Amino acid sequence: MTTLLWIIAMILVLGALAYLRVSLLTATIAAAVVMTAGWTFDVVGPISWIIFLVVALPLNISAFRQNVISRPLMKVYRGIMPEMSSTEKEAIEAGTTWWEADLFAGNPNWKKLHNYPVARLSADEQAFLDGPVEEVCRMVNQHQVSHQLADLPADVWQYLKDNGFFAMIIKKKYGGLEYSAYAQSRVLQKLAGLSSELASTVGVPNSLGPGELLQHYGTPEQQNHYLPRLAKGLEVPCFALTSPEAGSDAGSIPDFGIVCKGQWEGEEVLGMKLTWNKRYITLAPVATVLGLAFKLRDPEHILGDKEELGITCALIPTDMEGVETGRRHFPLNCMFQNGPTHGNEVFVPLSFIIGGPKMAGQGWRMLVECLSVGRGITLPSNSAGGVKTAALATGAYARIRRQFKLPIGKLEGIEEPMARIGGNAYLMDAVTTLTTTGIDLGEKPSVISAIVKYHLTDRMQKCVIDAMDIHGGKGVCLGPNNYLGRGYQAAPIAITVEGANILTRSMIIYGQGAIRCHPYVLAEMESAFDTESGQGLANFDAAIFGHIGFATSNFIRSFWLGLTSSRFSNAPYSDKTKRYYQQMNRFSANLALLSDLAMATLGGNLKRKERISARLGDLLSQLYLASATLKRYEDEGRQTDDLPLVQWAVEDALYKLQASLDDLLDNFPMGLGGALRVVMFPFGRPLKRPSDVLDHKVAKIMQTPCESRDRLGKGQFWTNSEHNAVGIQEQTLLDIIASEPLHDKVCKASGKRLPFMWLDKVAAEGKALGVLSDDEVNLLERAEIGRMKSINVDDFDPAELRPEVVSTSSQERAA
Repeated sequence: MTTLLWIIAMILVLGALAYLRVSLLTATIAAAVVMTAGWTFDVVGPISWIIFLVVALPLNISAFRQNVISRPLMKVYRGIMPEMSSTEKEAIEAGTTWWEADLFAGNPNWKKLHNYPVARLSADEQAFLDGPVEEVCRMVNQHQVSHQLADLPADVWQYLKDNGFFAMIIKKKYGGLEYSAYAQSRVLQKLAGLSSELASTVGVPNSLGPGELLQHYGTPEQQNHYLPRLAKGLEVPCFALTSPEAGSDAGSIPDFGIVCKGQWEGEEVLGMKLTWNKRYITLAPVATVLGLAFKLRDPEHILGDKEELGITCALIPTDMEGVETGRRHFPLNCMFQNGPTHGNEVFVPLSFIIGGPKMAGQGWRMLVECLSVGRGITLPSNSAGGVKTAALATGAYARIRRQFKLPIGKLEGIEEPMARIGGNAYLMDAVTTLTTTGIDLGEKPSVISAIVKYHLTDRMQKCVIDAMDIHGGKGVCLGPNNYLGRGYQAAPIAITVEGANILTRSMIIYGQGAIRCHPYVLAEMESAFDTESGQGLANFDAAIFGHIGFATSNFIRSFWLGLTSSRFSNAPYSDKTKRYYQQMNRFSANLALLSDLAMATLGGNLKRKERISARLGDLLSQLYLASATLKRYEDEGRQTDDLPLVQWAVEDALYKLQASLDDLLDNFPMGLGGALRVVMFPFGRPLKRPSDVLDHKVAKIMQTPCESRDRLGKGQFWTNSEHNAVGIQEQTLLDIIASEPLHDKVCKASGKRLPFMWLDKVAAEGKALGVLSDDEVNLLERAEIGRMKSINVDDFDPAELRPEVVSTSSQERAA
């Protein structure tokens, strides 16, 4: 019996030490203490001590461990894991890791998350949103843009240039606005809620483009020439990366430049002949300066020994001879300026390279770093803004529109998709806020940017489909009063650009995350192939034994958190969010364990097992989305009225995570899924999708004017102006709600149950019965006008549906 108790004590001690992630030396000392206790109680004998010392001493003597254990392991490792290519290495090293690394490590520090600063707008940024952004939204008639002009009007283009919309990222010393990433996000959200063309036109110059690249890498001469002109709108930039043969695989671009001498402004200079054929380049049809990515070659070794210098970025004025701006693309009726650009052996000096000749071949790193920032702002913000506006507009419509003598929003079948829209609107706003907070702290979050690009554009598309279903005919008949149709058409564009979502999920999120976020893998890879520094073996030894301890800890944590349903793990609060933190502790440990096992069983083949990688990426992604939601709830003062939105968003994210984890275990390599399921889900899957009761609460918030609803749609364009159908509908919502007791009053006075329609006639009857004041009559009459405007669909003379042929070219309107 004593022996059994001692064995249990040793297992518990070692398990607790692994759970707590103590050092090897501490674990050895603790084990020695338990051995001593066993000796005292005559359980442990000399042979047991000899075995213990034979195992423990070599592990704690670094020189012995390195040469006897780590050196053979390093040889095996080199055979399993191929050395990274230079392109892969540049992509991995270009970005930084942030909160996602904590989630990946199996033991999130929730205090660290909540200690990140609360995102706030400066006085200038808020004034810009309330002033120029509000005004340009008033100016835009979306139906005119998408159906009549196929472009933004000339006065809108000029207003954008005059008011610095293309200069949000440019520093003030160059005449720019120098806004935070958070402010840029809020601007794009507001614009996107009204017009995807407007948001795209503003977003691209402030994302991956010449302005961003110039500020980070440009020479002083390039910065002083171009940045003030970009800030004033004297130059319209675009960036040409995508080729017909290289979309998501940007590293395979076929466009090239040849280093050579040539004539420039009457003199022979050292330069390059550029040949390119680019497609799908936003703003290309109206751009005056072209940022161009190409592969630079030096066949005559003019610059040095290397012939293939690598991807390079240059700035090319579009009015140069040989630069051909193609005709416009027509991306799903979304009329932002987009088109091809071509050039054949266009000679330019080497000084046109962004950063000058010294940056030849450095373009891939430049692009990855800048893309990780821009991809984390533009498309996620556009998606969040579109869904926020759709959430409140759908809520208003569902409250105004009646069927079966009820507002349709009270029908349970409608509540389900409404909850998806509302819950996602809350989550997506939270995610953009946390992501831009990281960027403003100086991070270049390549993994997070891939997560938010994929998941927010995907959720946006699904939410728009839900909103279309709720609106029915109102959503499918295009016209000035349809605020959904063009967004529905444009949704696949966001899914496709800046890395197609399929590849982003299956290759990029986990492909980068596994190496960048794991605390030991990158160090192992670098040290294993380090043959020059003399520290390769020592570094590999530290990394591999750290990794072994890390994996052991995550196995113990996964087992214990699964066995206890994570009820004893840490959580920063004891309210209704407590269980969410605890469940995320559990899934974080699962992710860390499964990552190690996947890498151990598949090695370098893991990157080719895209569905395994995708599901592992899903685990990391959903943890990030859920944690952003909880961070928002904390930052906004833990408003209990918002709890239904918080609960729906987190429960939906964690349920999706659980589904991906379940699929992963079903398909785990070497048949390990069954055993791992016993460890992780000893009592079955613990989570359920958001309940019907929760759906009802979220749908009710969307339909009821209140502070929670205001926070859900904060910052969007709600002004009741001529061309803003959602702003007009917001006023109608207030009028309809105010009209309901007046309707009941007239019904009671007349002794009849009048239908809630023809409110002008109800008003007339109430006035005749003497139960309504003139103001109440006016309210009912105004409510009826708004009600009909909300539920009716646009109709046209057949001739109006033929697109107008505008003589003024798009280029002239934008000039």
